Amino acid sequence: MDNEKVYIDPTAIVHPTAVIGGGSMIWNWTKVRERAHIGTECNIGQNVYIDVDTLIGDRCKIQNGVSVYHGVTIGNDVFVGPNATFTNDMVPRAHSTNWKITPTIVEDGASIGANATVICGITLGRHCLIAAGAVVTKDVPPHALVMGCPARVVDYVTVTGNRLNVDPDEGVADASLLSS
Repeated sequence: MDNEKVYIDPTAIVHPTAVIGGGSMIWNWTKVRERAHIGTECNIGQNVYIDVDTLIGDRCKIQNGVSVYHGVTIGNDVFVGPNATFTNDMVPRAHSTNWKITPTIVEDGASIGANATVICGITLGRHCLIAAGAVVTKDVPPHALVMGCPARVVDYVTVTGNRLNVDPDEGVADASLLSS
């Protein structure tokens, strides 16, 4: 762990094999498990669970009540809203002894709204925006705005999150619009 410029609340539990990048903050009642890797300048909120071998990029903000389970990889500059949920097993059974981790990838710049559920085995594309309460069951294209249960593409957004108000079936014809 890079102890220089890292804040870990006294109530947090961080395993000695976890790697925490400089400038990161881990708040109260949070647990970071074995070999988890949290990048630089991250803000990990209250009552967050970071599972074994989880990878979280630089400058991420993970809000209160989020569980990032084994098999989830989070890129740089990702926002995960309060109580968002990730899964990691396609066939969860309490009695199963042979469950299998199904990976989920959250690409750079993605934002996940409060109480959204992300089913395992998918990729959330760069700078996509998942609406609060959405249930994401399939891959989300870069810059897509998805809403609903199940989540569907309703628009596209810029890097800063501004809606482009385009037909979701047609996509974005002028890619330069995405950078604004």
